[in-house]
Amino acid sequence: MFIQTQDTPNPSSVKFLPGRLVLGKGTLDFPNSSTAECSALARALFQVEGVKSVFYGPDFITVTKTDEEVAWNDIKPKIFAVITEFFASGNPITTGEPQTESHHSGGDEEDDEIVAMIKELLDTRIRPTVQEDGGDVIFKGFEDGVVKLKLVGSCTGCPSSTVTLKNGIQNMLQFYIPEVDEVEQVQDEVDEINLQAYLDLEKKLKDQ
Repeated sequence: MFIQTQDTPNPSSVKFLPGRLVLGKGTLDFPNSSTAECSALARALFQVEGVKSVFYGPDFITVTKTDEEVAWNDIKPKIFAVITEFFASGNPITTGEPQTESHHSGGDEEDDEIVAMIKELLDTRIRPTVQEDGGDVIFKGFEDGVVKLKLVGSCTGCPSSTVTLKNGIQNMLQFYIPEVDEVEQVQDEVDEINLQAYLDLEKKLKDQ
């Protein structure tokens, strides 16, 4: 199989296109190895030294490396090998319930009109562009004029993600929906706990 790669706005993330469906629809974020129980491919990718996080899109896999000291030239061949071997095995991309959220488009009947409009804009105008860059944007709530969004995949820790959020997403939402005052990036509580646990572990390993 021939796997293409595509750079993203985040120098620490690269998009791998295996030339076949990954999830088919929706996205799935594995911010660290402890969240990858439901996917043999994600677990295998985390075995590659230097891989920090894995993100599945409809037809792509975004891999984020730990830091600048890790060279893409060193880890790309290993990532190619893992992806090729996985798809050759014919195993399902996920088994059981993911520990992280699986993100699909579509509104909820209980959404009020403003929230429905926000979700519609996110799904039709904003998410396709963000997914092009190897990430995704997830609606987390709307309160007192503030739209709460979570950025995942290549957008996590991307130097330009704040600019994208404020200049791109906020401007577009404000243009179409006057009730929107601001867009704010949020992290789930579980993400913060996982991140802290990961950082603690990383520190311990470095201290040894």
